[in-house]
Amino acid sequence: MTARVLVVDDVVANVRLLEAKLSAEYFEVVTALNGAEALEAVHAAPPDIVLLDVMMPGMDGIEVCRRIKSSPATAHVPVILITALDQPEDRARGLQAGADDFLTKPVNDVALFCRVKSLVRLKMLADELRLRTGVDLLGLVEEGAEAAAEPGHILVIGERPLMAERLRGILAGRHELRVAASAQEAAEACDAAGRAFALIIVNLDMEGADALRICSQLKSLPQTRQTPILVTVDPQEHQRLLRALDIGVNDYLIRPIDRQELLARVATQVRRFRYAQHLRSSVRASLELAITDGLTGLYNRRYLERQLAQLVQAAVSGERPLAVLALDVDFFKSVNDTYGHAAGDRVLQELGARLRTHVRSSDLACRSGGEEFVIVLNEASLAIAERVGERIRKAIAAKPFLAAPGCLLPITVSVGAASLLGAGEGAEELLKRADLALYRAKREGRNRVSLAAA
Repeated sequence: MTARVLVVDDVVANVRLLEAKLSAEYFEVVTALNGAEALEAVHAAPPDIVLLDVMMPGMDGIEVCRRIKSSPATAHVPVILITALDQPEDRARGLQAGADDFLTKPVNDVALFCRVKSLVRLKMLADELRLRTGVDLLGLVEEGAEAAAEPGHILVIGERPLMAERLRGILAGRHELRVAASAQEAAEACDAAGRAFALIIVNLDMEGADALRICSQLKSLPQTRQTPILVTVDPQEHQRLLRALDIGVNDYLIRPIDRQELLARVATQVRRFRYAQHLRSSVRASLELAITDGLTGLYNRRYLERQLAQLVQAAVSGERPLAVLALDVDFFKSVNDTYGHAAGDRVLQELGARLRTHVRSSDLACRSGGEEFVIVLNEASLAIAERVGERIRKAIAAKPFLAAPGCLLPITVSVGAASLLGAGEGAEELLKRADLALYRAKREGRNRVSLAAA
């Protein structure tokens, strides 16, 4: 992994030591010797992470962190505070300023690379999601901060009963804990809760089970792949900890567990998880907006054109049938002219809902524009398409539409059906033949299904 790291310390020897360690791991390192230089460097070219000494003359690290996190342009840059003071109140001040993590001098190499790599990995993921969504950065950061204060569902795996009770006592009132004594219980809990867990705590010294294998499985299961894992480990278990970090474990705590450090690390992991969840939800919402029609909830024409071309190609190569229905609402202009566009919109919304109930999940229901709709029927012959079209036509004509309060309108549709002729026909030609059949249905009196000619 490579990333741009800003190291800030007023002691040159400390800067050079961290620079050497990080450069040996192929990180790009830039340095600053005071708070003013650090802020200038962050705004000139935002790094991927900041390692920030707390005790500096003039502007201390806490104030520098606060300013970085309060600016919309740099609020997403992770900050690790490095301090010689290992006191709970110092950690609390750092977290209140927005710090993502903290390290105590002399800095342990395992801790350093674990924290840096974990935060850089999460930042790169968040950067990618932000680029895809184009969402407002400051709003997301504020939402992530609020989410950190909300209770999170935490799964604890393999802790001894006394330790589990201690964890519950420390986190009570802040988070909800569920304890799984074995791998089997953990699997059942994950299957039941799915993505409900905001954090999983695993004891690396489990009896009768391979904790590393459990961590690996958690990182491979769809329902827990994105859930952060924090492991507890004895000080001498150095190699097991390194293997856990290689597997993808996000953070660790050395026993005996310090109350303030536990609270800080749990809060940090829950906040990051909620933030990433929000970004992923924004990506999904953006994708849905790009491919769906906002009024009816059906797929839009852009998605239809792209998918139909692929379906035609798959049908030809697999020598499978494929059919298309083109639908148009009869006399829809008179609905808008007489009752207004709001009434027309309600008719189209209800029409979209009825279409969804009469097509299979493998079929493609789209609003191609205005009052026109297209349904792509996978592995359906022309005869099947005719039956489906007739079923849809009857379902629409059978029950009046509520266009406005107290206003029920009889609505009918005309339908044109066409099936793929073979390798010589593309998606555009198939749609055109379905449209021609639709026009014939209109000419012949509407409220009917017409079949395309070969």
